[in-house]
Amino acid sequence: MNITSYTREQITEGLNRARDANRGAGSDHIRVLFSPITIDDQNFDRACDIYSRIDPDNYETVVVVETYGEDLDKRLPMPSNRFFKTPLGQVKANEFMRDEFCDEDDDFFIHDEGYSEDMSLFQQLMMLQCTFGDDFSVLSVQVADQGPAIVKELAWVLEEVLASRRALVVFCCELDNERTEEFEKVRRMIASNNQSGLLNYLNSGESHIRGTSSFIAGVLVAHAWKLDITFLNGEYSNNRGSLVTAYGDRQNVFIRP
Repeated sequence: MNITSYTREQITEGLNRARDANRGAGSDHIRVLFSPITIDDQNFDRACDIYSRIDPDNYETVVVVETYGEDLDKRLPMPSNRFFKTPLGQVKANEFMRDEFCDEDDDFFIHDEGYSEDMSLFQQLMMLQCTFGDDFSVLSVQVADQGPAIVKELAWVLEEVLASRRALVVFCCELDNERTEEFEKVRRMIASNNQSGLLNYLNSGESHIRGTSSFIAGVLVAHAWKLDITFLNGEYSNNRGSLVTAYGDRQNVFIRP
């Protein structure tokens, strides 16, 4: 059962538990989240952990980036919706920023080919609605081309457009917790700022990360914004769930295995 079957009360209770457990551990300036594509019973506590650390007063909009599993006509499509609807209500789309992304780069298009109710966007929105209430807007970006050139282009535009904005960026990705060797390989590349290695990893087809392009774009943005990346051992290490659930602030990006 994924989060779309949860009530507002269930999600809010999970967030409150996480806030109590993490009191004093977060940052007032978190810029980036790495969230599971599917939020369900297996990783709900992890998702609550990262979302509970953000202060909604710090943001005006949220950009949700996810990988589309097949090639589309447009490489970086953004749905044309004025609103996105979840079981908890409507969230307005940031149409001004959507137009700005299109003006910034020719690979961004307002295009509905990949749009569906199965998008991770809606699961992230339910966490956000229980954190922000109704006072935020969202921009949805899909990565429909897994090539390194597009991932670099996506990261560059995110870095340029959002650097000075009051925006939170959510990158949807996950790696099964049994793949610890692969996770360590990726962690070493990130720790050494081996961007070419990460892009080769993306291009090689060896990655078992769901949403690899979204994940690597997030890492590139973190480096561009001069964020440190730190992996933490935590209470979820023996639980099932994504190894790349993470949050990032101006000084640190914390990735909780």
